[in-house]
Amino acid sequence: MPATVTAPPTTDAELVPAIQALKRELNAVILAHYYQEDPIQEIADFIGDSLQLARQAAKTPADVIVFCGVHFMAETAKILNPDKLVLLPDLEAGCSLSDSCPADRFKAFIDAHPGHVVVTYVNSSAEVKALSDICVTSSNAIAVVNSIPRETPIIFAPDQFLGDWVARATGRPLVLWQGGCEVHENFSQQRIIDLQREHPGCVTLVHPECPLPIRALADVVGSTSQLLDAVKKGRPDGTYLIVTEPGIIHQMRKSQPNATFLMAPAEVGGTSQGSCTHCNTCPHMRRNTLQKLYWCMRNQAPKLELPRELCERARKPIERMIAIG
Repeated sequence: MPATVTAPPTTDAELVPAIQALKRELNAVILAHYYQEDPIQEIADFIGDSLQLARQAAKTPADVIVFCGVHFMAETAKILNPDKLVLLPDLEAGCSLSDSCPADRFKAFIDAHPGHVVVTYVNSSAEVKALSDICVTSSNAIAVVNSIPRETPIIFAPDQFLGDWVARATGRPLVLWQGGCEVHENFSQQRIIDLQREHPGCVTLVHPECPLPIRALADVVGSTSQLLDAVKKGRPDGTYLIVTEPGIIHQMRKSQPNATFLMAPAEVGGTSQGSCTHCNTCPHMRRNTLQKLYWCMRNQAPKLELPRELCERARKPIERMIAIG
């Protein structure tokens, strides 16, 4: 008799146990960023911001790392684990900020500023990391810059707004690469002001990738993990206005189920044309789905490949980042 053919899982109820079975079979770990869709956050072994995820990738005993995030995050895991299989559910899950800093142009920028220490946000390609002295995340960027002797000039790339925030916080002049995140640079200043007026007493939480006029409206400016911590330590019945990618709200609701969360909208075509309540969602992060996660584990593809020589050059600035802050 012919063997019974089992249909592949399609619903979340079918996909979750199938993914868990594949995880055991492969001795895999699933790492997910806070900006992933809720079902992926629920099935992940570890959820965090870029620094937390890099630390987990550096110390995991798993044979296979499945990275539910964007391409540069999976690259970081591969750089730290060149001999391990690193899977990314969708290889097209890129990053506008990383794309804003091509390695060839960045090298020319560095060459034009000799004698500078190159501090690079982890939201960058492996090639750009390999050109850097030390990497940072929004969690430890201030600590890293403060660790550099004050007389040493610094290049900070690629996010100009994060760099401006760090420069103001440290009192250090930084030579900034003019990159930006398509999500964080487009929040509507006027709509945030309107929401603050409509909800007096709300706590406004802003990611430092936002421009200065948006950061100026904040009660707290910080990385995704720092904003989540602010909610955990805040009023259980408080109202929080979130000015970053809305995926973080899933973990915020879990920590404070009785709180109210408002999502700041993005501006569309200038204030005269209004604002957009879904344009603040990162289209790259959301390319990953539970179904793509299942198939990438089932097929052990797509996998992240990098030349070993590139991994060796990019590893040192990442290890310096992990060690600080």
